[in-house]
This record gives sequence, C-alpha cells and structure tokens, in this order.
Amino acid sequence: MKNNNTHAASAALDPDSLLHRIRVKLYPSYLPKVEGKYIARTNSQKSLSIEDVCNSMRIRGGFDGNAKRLIEFVQLYFDEVAYLLCDGFSINNGYYSIYPNIGGTFNSTKDIHDRKKNPISFRFGTRRKLRQLFDSIAIEVDGLANTNGFIDTYTDVEENSVNETFLPGNQFVICGSKIKVAGDDPGIGVFFVPIEDPTKAVKATRIAKNLPSEIIGIVPPTIEYLVYRIEIRTQFSGMVDKPLKTIKVITSDFMIESA
Repeated sequence: MKNNNTHAASAALDPDSLLHRIRVKLYPSYLPKVEGKYIARTNSQKSLSIEDVCNSMRIRGGFDGNAKRLIEFVQLYFDEVAYLLCDGFSINNGYYSIYPNIGGTFNSTKDIHDRKKNPISFRFGTRRKLRQLFDSIAIEVDGLANTNGFIDTYTDVEENSVNETFLPGNQFVICGSKIKVAGDDPGIGVFFVPIEDPTKAVKATRIAKNLPSEIIGIVPPTIEYLVYRIEIRTQFSGMVDKPLKTIKVITSDFMIESA
C-alpha cells in the first residue's frame, strides 16, 4: 500500500506534477469524535453540461472535428448508458463505474418489489484511471465560508440522491448549520431557486421537521426548470428569543437537477 504522506511530500517537492487545482472553503466540523475544527467543501459555481465539456475538448483538448456532431454522439452514448443501466448492467469507463442498486430488504423470494420499501438508485465508484490523478491535484483554501449558516447536504430520500437530483413530491432532508426557518416575515422559508431565472423561486410549504441542523419537507410540485439552488430565508439568529431584524439568506454552494 502506498503511503499518502509520501505522496503529499513528493507532490510538494515537484510543483510540475500538480496539473490541476480544486478550490475549497472551510466549514465548522460538527462530526463527533473527529479531530480538526473544519471540513472542506469544493467552492465551484457551475455544473458543467455535455456542451461545456465538448467545448473544452475543442478549446483545450485540440479536438478539430464537427463540434455539433460531437455533442450528439456524446449524448447518444449517455442515453445508451442509461438504457443499459436500467436493464441491470454496470458500466465501467475506466475512470468511474456506475451500477444499479436496490435498497431495503425482502422477506421472502415471493415478495413483490415495493418502490417505497425497495427504492431503486444508481451508485458511483472511482476507478483506477481517476484515482491515479489524485497526486496531480493541488487544493487551494479560499478561507472560511460564511459561518452565519450553511447548507451542507440536500438529500432526496426516495431517489437516495445527495446534492445531485430531486423529484417534485419527494421527501427531502437538508442538513447544515443555523438553517432553522424562523421569524414573522412572510418571505421566510425553504426555496427552490432556478439558476435560469432566480425570480421564479418556489417555496416548500410542507415542512415536517425544522431544526437548526436539519430540515425535512416535501419538494413542491410546481418545478418547471432543470437546475436549482436551495435557499433558506430565515430570521433565525441561533437564539430562540432573539430573532434577526432582517431576513438572512443561506444559499447552497451546490446545484441540484430536477430528475
């Protein structure tokens, strides 16, 4: 087994081996029995589409073929991957693998599949080609994130998806710090904000659990766009009897897509 400390030292001694940069911000760590005060989260502002990646192939990678056809071929590839995954195949492209997963338990061989009890999901695993790139990545810390509150994870319970996809009508769980929805202002709440048009934010009206570190609710049915951020608008200050005078907006640093 290779020594990670040796890797870190060799990378530090050889700047030319660091071909990539990942920017992160630090957040307070609330993990029990874990050393260290902060955890790192990537500080990316955009989720790249197929068109974006193909455009990068043309500009950076030197691809000189028909760009429109390239996008069509890549889309066809992913459509076929999705089709095969739904037939139970696993896909391994050398960089990562994807495979179908059936959750829950069965009581006997005669049980009929229950979509609620045995949700279908897809799992990803890192493969050798991607793992070999770890030593070529430099991490740049952009300082502390806004500690007045932050959203750490958004989980679609039925889809078993974390910070990735969601479906209208599904149950969601939002975890973070100082995210409790509190106050008398009618503008407070949990909002799904479309990237394409932030003025069309949709408020989640069905909230089952509302705590400083966790909110559970139901995704509103009126979702029209593809990509969203989560916004929590609240007057919660961290103290029950001392609400903020104005609304505080906590925005997820990740984006989620409507499945």
